[in-house]
Amino acid sequence: MALGTIAYDAIESPFGKTGRILGGCATYIGLAASQFKTKCALVSVIGDDFEKKYSDLLQSRNLDLSGVEKIEGEKTFFWSGKYHNDLNTRTTLDTQLNVLTKFKPRVPESYKDASIVMLGNLDPNIQMEVLDQMQSPKLVVMDTMNFWIDSYREALNSVMAHVNVLSINDEEARQLTKTHSLVEAAQKLREMGPQYIIIKKGEHGALLFNHKKIFCAPALPLEEVFDPTGAGDSFIGGFVGYLSQRGSITFEEMKTATIIGSAMASFTVQEFGTASLESLTSDRLKQRIQAFKSLTEFEIELT
Repeated sequence: MALGTIAYDAIESPFGKTGRILGGCATYIGLAASQFKTKCALVSVIGDDFEKKYSDLLQSRNLDLSGVEKIEGEKTFFWSGKYHNDLNTRTTLDTQLNVLTKFKPRVPESYKDASIVMLGNLDPNIQMEVLDQMQSPKLVVMDTMNFWIDSYREALNSVMAHVNVLSINDEEARQLTKTHSLVEAAQKLREMGPQYIIIKKGEHGALLFNHKKIFCAPALPLEEVFDPTGAGDSFIGGFVGYLSQRGSITFEEMKTATIIGSAMASFTVQEFGTASLESLTSDRLKQRIQAFKSLTEFEIELT
């Protein structure tokens, strides 16, 4: 089960500009997770302007939309942003909350016993509303961002106390813990509740922490990067999609899931919006995972 936004985006980067296209964290999470033939329900909200072709696309990927509320007379959440030359910084041009101001999440009855719950980047009060509807999930994964850290810290702390895996970027980790060292930040974050910490570093890969164990996933050098939107959501969608197929949840399994999530994100950034995820095949994904594996394989002789 995945909570998050289903949205419209409009994106500018040094490589082009889109009109209104499909976006939202639940969309990216769902499309990435669907690569693993797992049943997944999306919990979200849309307006009556949401096009049927996009609903059909999500359903064609075995994504259950019974938890997606449609509010008549309202518009779908909209975000517009411009990425700068390094693609690491962006400026928000427009945010229209629209249906999000009336969102009351409803988990479908058949998914209340889901083994994995993915809390996408949303108001932590809404994240907690979803958790309160679940029946003892085996794994709760959470994403957040700097706005919630700044303005909703108390609610955010409450959710983190019920989470197994926290996925954030390096800037957010430092913001949450008020420390520069990412190793120290991970230790402090674990004290807040989550047993596993994923710190994403964009073009520099990702770090996975559990107690004193640390795993570093590389970033794949790409010739072309067009649009970073949704890369983090694709990462965590691939991460939970893979884990949903495994019989156990261990640090070793999460190491593999981190590589798979990184591979998924590497596809997302190569085209605007969800285009890469829409056309992704299992064979191409396997090839990309093998490319990640080859980055870390080497032999060394010590004398």
